[in-house]
Amino acid sequence: MLGSRRSRRRVTTALAGFGLLVTGAALQVTTSAAPAHAATTHRVLFDNAHAETAGNADWIISTSQPDPLGQDSSPSAETDWTGALSSWGVALQKTGGYSLKTLPSGSSLSYGGSSTTDLSNFDTLVLPEPNTLFTTAEKTAIMNFVKNGGGLFMISDHTGADRNNDGEDAVEILNDLMTNNSVDSTDPFGFSIDSLSVSSDYPSAISDSSDPVLHGSFGTVTKSLIASGTTATLKPSDNSAVKGLLYRTGYSGNTGAFFLTSTFGSGRVAFWGDSSPIDDGTGQSGNTLYDGWNDTGATNAALALNATAWLAGAGSSSGGGGGSGSCTAAQLLGNNGFESGNTTWSATSGVITNSSGEPARTGSYYAWLDGNGTATTDTLSQSVTIPSGCAAALSFYLHIDTAETTTSTAYDTLSVQVLGSSGSVLGTLATYSNLNAASGYTQRSFDLSGYAGQTVTLKFTGTEGSKLQTSFVVDDTALNVS
Repeated sequence: MLGSRRSRRRVTTALAGFGLLVTGAALQVTTSAAPAHAATTHRVLFDNAHAETAGNADWIISTSQPDPLGQDSSPSAETDWTGALSSWGVALQKTGGYSLKTLPSGSSLSYGGSSTTDLSNFDTLVLPEPNTLFTTAEKTAIMNFVKNGGGLFMISDHTGADRNNDGEDAVEILNDLMTNNSVDSTDPFGFSIDSLSVSSDYPSAISDSSDPVLHGSFGTVTKSLIASGTTATLKPSDNSAVKGLLYRTGYSGNTGAFFLTSTFGSGRVAFWGDSSPIDDGTGQSGNTLYDGWNDTGATNAALALNATAWLAGAGSSSGGGGGSGSCTAAQLLGNNGFESGNTTWSATSGVITNSSGEPARTGSYYAWLDGNGTATTDTLSQSVTIPSGCAAALSFYLHIDTAETTTSTAYDTLSVQVLGSSGSVLGTLATYSNLNAASGYTQRSFDLSGYAGQTVTLKFTGTEGSKLQTSFVVDDTALNVS
């Protein structure tokens, strides 16, 4: 809905509390150049050095490697980057909380070296259906990386999916990594990958409302997709942290796990039994691809994104790797859906409203910044203490509509910032503008684990020019810790 040049229709009530700052231009997501405690940027390396594009596979986030920003520095749609994993990459890039790189073909995985793609420079390694065996040195690097706190995302395919005809498929390659390495070959992760080719299924998620992969900042996971894939057998006697999250129909417990998590040393591990769920159906020409990412019968995007966040340290589970293990899971923001009206938040007069001029995402109340068509600055904030030892994730839903017609100039802006106790800016999480206008609400998510142990103010600041209106509408906020 276009919030056409409304008058100041808002309720004028002073709000208790101190907090969230959203300000700025919707052009890009940025972080402060040198904040005292900057929001954590999760560094993710996608592997393309092991035949991940052999045959019809195209398991890359971009053809620009190692840096996808070389193809498009501010992607807004998955087609801005080329690859069957571009939806995954662009979704992470748009949050502003991730730094993504690709290990190019012809390279080798290393840990503790000087290369810019050395694993010591990353928080998470994604292995999207590797099709060549890892060398002895690479297996040592991977295992030590995880043991010392890294996240490992292993994605397999069905047995016999030997795309480059070298006699090895992803099932054999990943099992070899776990059972034939110099660091720990005694079932270190607590599972083995089954030599199966399951033609089709929609594996269901277990019931666990506290699991950060199933219920994370990117959404709730209910089902995934098998389009020729496999499963895993859990061995909790070898590693008690192993946990099946989604199971093939008719299976549960230690058999038929299609998606699972585990830990090793200080690091985290996730396994997915098919590459079809991460395939967005678009990529380099000549490949036959399948759009599992957007399959309406599954929630694959939420699963991939939540798992990436968890592997990089956002959230916790029965495993370890992030936080101290003493954190109590909770949602910290008061009146987070604004349904209590003008309470808890500090806001410009009339920002929190139940006006029919814009739609609430849920309930009746929401926060409406700007939308006047005159020079206006609106703020919305709340102070919150993030407990020590906790992983923390901020999320909110944002809708932007505008009467501006430009496709190049950010006349009206909204920025989201974290402030310290003195009011100084510790970090700018994101900046949006009239250029980001779109129908409906979009969830935005940011990792705030770097602020654990501090009391900070989260502040939204909307700044509007003197002519055509732009409305920044916020609803259903959350600051989840675990």
